[in-house]
Amino acid sequence: MRAGIVVNVTRADRHRLEAIISDRSAPQKHVWRANIILATADGCGTAEIMRRSGKSKPVVWRWQARFMAEGIEGLTRDKTRKPGKQPLPTATVERVVELTLGPPPGEATHWTGRMLAKAAGVSLRSVQRILEAHQLAPHRIRRSSCRRTLSSPRSSRMSSASTSILPPMRLFSRSTKRAKSRRSTVPSRACR
Repeated sequence: MRAGIVVNVTRADRHRLEAIISDRSAPQKHVWRANIILATADGCGTAEIMRRSGKSKPVVWRWQARFMAEGIEGLTRDKTRKPGKQPLPTATVERVVELTLGPPPGEATHWTGRMLAKAAGVSLRSVQRILEAHQLAPHRIRRSSCRRTLSSPRSSRMSSASTSILPPMRLFSRSTKRAKSRRSTVPSRACR
């Protein structure tokens, strides 16, 4: 056990911890936390507690310290955390919506998500969330950036390549030749 860790478990605390463990409807996180404290009170070392609970050393130490500071109430509640990211300012959201409803810049025929993100100064994922929240995503935004302009050489190559398709007979004859060649190499069940 770590130096300086003294877990004093009273008889009442032990009964409450055992009640948490035996309660079949108790959340599992409360059960393994109670098991950590009972094993610590029984004098088990950190390695033995880790083996019994299946938790890492920092987790064992965290819940021992929490119990010493707050008692059983500290084990049965989770600490609150700060929200991950601040919500986007209303002005930014309005700017993305206005840009989406307006004409695209230059020779572009449609807005793309990346174009909107660059124009508004936010990430692509933020633009996607705003558009989903305002139900603008499916019909207002082009997903492919290749088709953004009609005069770009890449988009003209893409459109001409998509229109030149091999005749169906040629594709069909290749697949039947492959299928026939596979059939001839596999022995039939009657020959086995």
